[in-house]
Amino acid sequence: MVRLGIEAISVFGLPPVEFVELAAGLGCQHISTGLSSYDFGVGNYAPYSLRDDVPLRRNLRAALRDTGVSISLGEGLTIRPGVVAKDYAGDLDLFRELGVTRVNTVSMDPDLTRTFDAFATLAELAAERGMVTTTELAPSLTVADLTTALAAIRHVDRPDFRLLIDTMHLVRAGSGPHDIAKLDPALIDYIQVSDAPLRPRFESYFEESMFERMVPGEGELGLRELFAAFPADRIYAIEVPQRAAARAGIDAGARLAKCVAATRRLLAAAQGGDETA
Repeated sequence: MVRLGIEAISVFGLPPVEFVELAAGLGCQHISTGLSSYDFGVGNYAPYSLRDDVPLRRNLRAALRDTGVSISLGEGLTIRPGVVAKDYAGDLDLFRELGVTRVNTVSMDPDLTRTFDAFATLAELAAERGMVTTTELAPSLTVADLTTALAAIRHVDRPDFRLLIDTMHLVRAGSGPHDIAKLDPALIDYIQVSDAPLRPRFESYFEESMFERMVPGEGELGLRELFAAFPADRIYAIEVPQRAAARAGIDAGARLAKCVAATRRLLAAAQGGDETA
């Protein structure tokens, strides 16, 4: 069975319970979340904090239980200059309370040695709570490409520290299916799905990645070939923020229904599975 998720930036701050219900309605089994909202400048959603709002955490747990949706990825554990990885211990406790078994970390600290050491500390803290840790490569981050991401994996040297592959970032960083095929499949723990042209459409890479990605199959990333190279039994989580469409009045359900259907078709074509699964 294809395991599909929806990533938090795809819904631009939709409150957590409503996000869970949206995912369930689209036939997706997973969502990602951070512990506080981010102002995307899209929609009129009230800010929220899963750190501070105990009733919200309780309601979210109930929604997860009632729908069968799970939080497949805990986010927001960013390494920056001056940030001590151990400071995230409290956030990890809250993620565990919400049933999270995987967290992702990225680095915006330009010091690579310090970044790798922080990853190791965070992975140890997560493991103490029964969680896998992933790290994500992106041209805009300290871990900018697959080579650097693999160096981080070697440095941390734990079986529960693995790769998160974002299709847009992977291809824009110069890698593709042939590079994925060379890897031990066990290194790839989680896949984020979006499409894009090969050349950036925006002057700011951040602007494009956070606000305007393309429906899977409508860009130039070669998703069918990538999907054929990826392990088939991973979660394929749709990360397709579309700010222009949202501002034009197309709601999150309509935007993402198209992405879900497209991802199912591509996975079926690449893996020979049942696209209705």
